[in-house]
Amino acid sequence: MSATAQLLTVYRQRTGAEIAVGDWLSIDQKRIDAFAQATGDFQWIHTDPVRAVADSPYRSTVAHGFLTLSLLPFLTHANEPGQFETNYPGMRLRVNYGLNKVRFPAPVRPGDRIRARTTVLGAELAGYGVEIVYQLTVEIEGHPKPACVAEQVIRVYP
Repeated sequence: MSATAQLLTVYRQRTGAEIAVGDWLSIDQKRIDAFAQATGDFQWIHTDPVRAVADSPYRSTVAHGFLTLSLLPFLTHANEPGQFETNYPGMRLRVNYGLNKVRFPAPVRPGDRIRARTTVLGAELAGYGVEIVYQLTVEIEGHPKPACVAEQVIRVYP
C-alpha cells in the first residue's frame, strides 16, 4: 500500500475524533499592539484601553480576530520539530490549502489564555496527495464560548 493510501486510511478512521489539544497561551496588550503594527489595523477597540473601557461593549480592548486566527500554527504545534513526520508518515510536503469557514464567537481580552483543539472532519484523495479537513476550535480559559472556530484544509503530498 502506498504512503498516500495509508495516510488516507488513517485519517478516514480518525474522522470525528479530537486528535490534539494545545497548550494555553496568554494574550496581552503588547501582543495585540504588535499585531496592529504588523497589519495596520489600529481600530480603537484593539489599541486604546482607555476608550475601550468607556465605549466598548466588552469594557476592555480585544484581540483582533485575525490575530487569533494567525496563532493557529503555534496553538496547534503544527510546525514544531517532528510534528510533520509524526502526523504524516511517508509524506514530504504539507500545504495550507485554505479555510472553509471561520467564525469568532467570543472576544479575546488582554489577560485571557487561549488554546486550540483539533478535530479531523474528513480526508479525501486530492490528485496524488491527501486533503485533510480539520476543525480548529480556540477556547478561552473559563469562558463558555470559543474565540474562534475554523475549518482548515491542508494537502499532504508524498
